Amino acid sequence: MRRICVFCGSNAGSRTEYAEAARTLAAILVERKLGIVYGGGKVGLMGVLADAVLEHGGEVIGVIPQSLLDKEVGHGGVTELIVVETMHERKARMNDLSDAFVALPGGFGTLDEFFEVLTWAQLGLHRKPCALFNVAGYYDCMLAMLDHAVKERFLRPEHRALVIADTDPFRLLQRLGAVVPAKGKSGAANGNFL
Repeated sequence: MRRICVFCGSNAGSRTEYAEAARTLAAILVERKLGIVYGGGKVGLMGVLADAVLEHGGEVIGVIPQSLLDKEVGHGGVTELIVVETMHERKARMNDLSDAFVALPGGFGTLDEFFEVLTWAQLGLHRKPCALFNVAGYYDCMLAMLDHAVKERFLRPEHRALVIADTDPFRLLQRLGAVVPAKGKSGAANGNFL
């Protein structure tokens, strides 16, 4: 793996744990020599994540539609900022540049991006792992909804299994196949965001 696409909010959210988790994930990714692909914004968790990766000397590729860049929310200091015309083109480009996907907390945009790449995985259009960084239980209700969809037979168990979720960033990356654990290292020291 070379790059992980991180979907996250253009707002910072109500809890300090969200920004802390973004910074921790950034540090771990850079330590593992993994670049990030993200939505190209300088605001909210997107800005926190990008700034933290850059502070640690990592690669940050932002992909942003011209309409959002025109609203002055684009991050001018990233390694590369790719400007596209549409949101659809943005998601396709992020997919092309990435080897796996992680969603931090976020709103409609984050959920849309995550579920689109997850649907592509379900349809066999790619075989890249898709994960939720479940910071402070943010995704608990959504995970319960997915389990309910299985129970009601709208979602097959094997497709439900495509969603990797964890509260610990190191363990999450291990489960993505992005990190090989060091002998005797549990990853607990990297922080658990229960």
